[in-house]
Amino acid sequence: MNTTPHQPVLLDQVVRVLSPRALESYLDGTAGYGGHAAAIIDAIGPNGRVILVDRDANATRALATRWGDQAEIMNATYLEAATRLAEDGPLVDMILLDLGVSSPQLDNAERGFSFKADAPLDMRMDQSDSRTAADIINKYDERRLAKILRDYGEEPKANAVARAIVGARPLATTYDLAKIARRYAAPMKDVDNATRTFQAVRIAVNDELGQLEQALPILVRLLAPGGRIAVISFHSLEDRIVKQFFETESRDCICPPKQPICTCGHVATLRKLTFKPIIGDSTEIAINPRARSAKLRAAEKQNQNKRSD
Repeated sequence: MNTTPHQPVLLDQVVRVLSPRALESYLDGTAGYGGHAAAIIDAIGPNGRVILVDRDANATRALATRWGDQAEIMNATYLEAATRLAEDGPLVDMILLDLGVSSPQLDNAERGFSFKADAPLDMRMDQSDSRTAADIINKYDERRLAKILRDYGEEPKANAVARAIVGARPLATTYDLAKIARRYAAPMKDVDNATRTFQAVRIAVNDELGQLEQALPILVRLLAPGGRIAVISFHSLEDRIVKQFFETESRDCICPPKQPICTCGHVATLRKLTFKPIIGDSTEIAINPRARSAKLRAAEKQNQNKRSD
């Protein structure tokens, strides 16, 4: 029975691509409150190894209450967890990353992730981190702010929004920021105009793209041959990082296309299980609106004894 406080996105699709079997091992790098983990744990049974990771202490406390006697619980980013595990050399059969902010974090107004309630500008997934959204909004110069809005939020009017933020300082709450973004950001169809700004600041606060780029190669090293990795993304930049990584790691040669002879020596580490991202159907999106922007990609670890050519 699912007792999690939110509906996990693309649950059936995740179970299908990870294909859990009895006694296998599972690493969930963004376990949250265990929505996906519950299904995988049921499938591998009580004797499979389970490692549940989340950077949010509230989530790891909930995970420990539910599975503390069955799973290894780590309060860390998935990059930190992968680095520690790589030092010990364990191999796992399945890895899942469910990127972005969780529903419980969004629903807790005090965390400052949402513009639907007035709250301090926080947005930290790990509340022990020193940098908050308020630090970025009130301390970064206009040029740096505009770059964050443009690169992480893909905001067409990044310069105008950044200029307005600097001119209105200090900003203390989510309503303060949303008011400016709604006035100066580019219009968005069927979505609040503040969405891109909040997304960009949140990604910057938590270094979400940097974490993903650094962690993917380490996570693949943690996979046993035949092991599967699945990543759910909610942002085009996240999906692009995952797509390009899986593309590169599923090829034996990564030399420039026009180079006549391969000199790179690259050996494929992965076989793609999804050639296009898996997305939610209309039924799931109606039940769980968060699934609207979700994209799932998966790959399988290859035996690297020799190149396929």
